[in-house]
Amino acid sequence: MRAALLLGIGGPEMLEVRDDVPVPHAGPGDVVVRVAACGLNNSDINTRVGWYSRSITTATEESGYDRADVRDVGWGRRGLSFPRIQGSDVVGRVVEVGEGTGPGLMGRRVLVDPCLRDRRRPDDPALAGYLGSELDGGFAEYCTVPAENVYPVSSSLSDVDLAAFPCSWSTAEHMLALADLRGGETVAVPGASGGVGSALVQLAKLRGGRVVAVAGASKVDQVAELGADHVVARQPGRVPEAAMGANRGPFHVVADVVGGDDFGGWLEALGHGGRYVTSGAIAGPMVELDLRTLYLKDLTLHGATVYHPLVFADLVRHIEEGAVRAIVGGSYPLSDIHAAQEAFLTKSHVGKLVITI
Repeated sequence: MRAALLLGIGGPEMLEVRDDVPVPHAGPGDVVVRVAACGLNNSDINTRVGWYSRSITTATEESGYDRADVRDVGWGRRGLSFPRIQGSDVVGRVVEVGEGTGPGLMGRRVLVDPCLRDRRRPDDPALAGYLGSELDGGFAEYCTVPAENVYPVSSSLSDVDLAAFPCSWSTAEHMLALADLRGGETVAVPGASGGVGSALVQLAKLRGGRVVAVAGASKVDQVAELGADHVVARQPGRVPEAAMGANRGPFHVVADVVGGDDFGGWLEALGHGGRYVTSGAIAGPMVELDLRTLYLKDLTLHGATVYHPLVFADLVRHIEEGAVRAIVGGSYPLSDIHAAQEAFLTKSHVGKLVITI
């Protein structure tokens, strides 16, 4: 089959599209999905350049791999085996079922939950893996996944649209659940134009929240169309203060995927008893924290990665009910995956970039 193989940690040359990759088969309890489309994520770049390693302290960029410690380059802070097929946002059809898997999935159009839980201890997050990291993913014509991770989906949306959902939207839903955003509360969304950010805006509105989003000046109108109550144009050094001004006061929740120099400002922008939740650090993982702000304001900080399966089930329900809409900033054939990753790093798009197979 055709697949994009990640050969190791490094630059774009470590990602090689080949046509001689063996087709995978379904083991006990697994299914094989013929992949139609697969979304691109920060984690694909982060893994390739070794950004998850503790030895890297800069923002996500096309560099740093010369300093990455190969012992902790995976998203779970473990080493990785190569070659690896990346891609966690899989949509396609089930073409093979393994022993012990009912025939009801055969031929069904499915979305794949990328969070791989240990079958013996599914509630232990320390044992979880991720599709495209610990298990070969969807930048290939076929992908083997646990049967419990596939969700039949009934929707008129295209394969490209559906591939915009799995990773970003499940992450966003998990973030809002951890922060317990309630109707009538206010939430700030830095980085609202990206995959997770654009999902946060829509999902927060579904919960009845009042959303102040932050985006680059060229993307303000597009983010406003997602339903944000206010959109603040990003301006270095003043983002949290500008967002507070638009909100006319402090926030109940900050849902952040950006990190970097504004971290301390976002904690100051929270009201007493406020909740901060993060699932990324595209502007940089090293931040300054004034512990007095944390304890004097009784703040709660959440990290969001491994979520309960019900989070993904809720996402599929939202899709089937037409309660959310996919935001696709562009699509590329698998043969152009290098160009897709280059475009991804420019951050000039809104929503998700998708690879078609």
